[in-house]
Amino acid sequence: MNIGDRIKKARLQRGMTLIEVAEKLGKTEATIQRYESGNIKNLKNDTIEELANVLNVSPAHLMGWDTTSKPTNIIAFSPATVKIPVLGKIACGDPITAEENLIGYRYESPDNLPSGKLIYLQAKGDSMEPTIPNGSYVLIREQPEVENGEIAAVLVNGDTEATLKRVKRQGETVFLMPDNSKHEPYVITADNPARIIGKAIRFTQDL
Repeated sequence: MNIGDRIKKARLQRGMTLIEVAEKLGKTEATIQRYESGNIKNLKNDTIEELANVLNVSPAHLMGWDTTSKPTNIIAFSPATVKIPVLGKIACGDPITAEENLIGYRYESPDNLPSGKLIYLQAKGDSMEPTIPNGSYVLIREQPEVENGEIAAVLVNGDTEATLKRVKRQGETVFLMPDNSKHEPYVITADNPARIIGKAIRFTQDL
């Protein structure tokens, strides 16, 4: 039995569908199918740990290790993972992490996370390329301000849409700048208000 077989067996034992596992991991159904088919190259330790957490088994079980003895030359797994919400569109007037704003969760090792309240946004479009590729998941630490030149998650269009832009200040004027020169800056004014919800920390991509 390979790792794909063990993933599928654990999923079926829990009575979970492919879609349910995909949503909990913040991945696509096709990705989970690929895991179960055994078509996996260099599956990351973090991903194995996330799968184990969702399927309520140990990482060692998914790997097929003998859990009665400590494996040699194996990177140790963290004892727990942190569930971070992935946000979609923001419902006007609601807290940004309200249930209707969530499109899934991603699971991270606490050893690799900064302090503070964290969320994920999925980058859509090429306005921040090449810095942030389209489709990548961007980790955001919630905070109301960022330093000049830093990338922030910002609410625009009446607090209904979250966008990722670089914040630039010139005197009293604040610009939301794309890194891609094909796109125009967004100038914050009384007629075009915006609200910073957090600082972009890093991004990840699913293959």
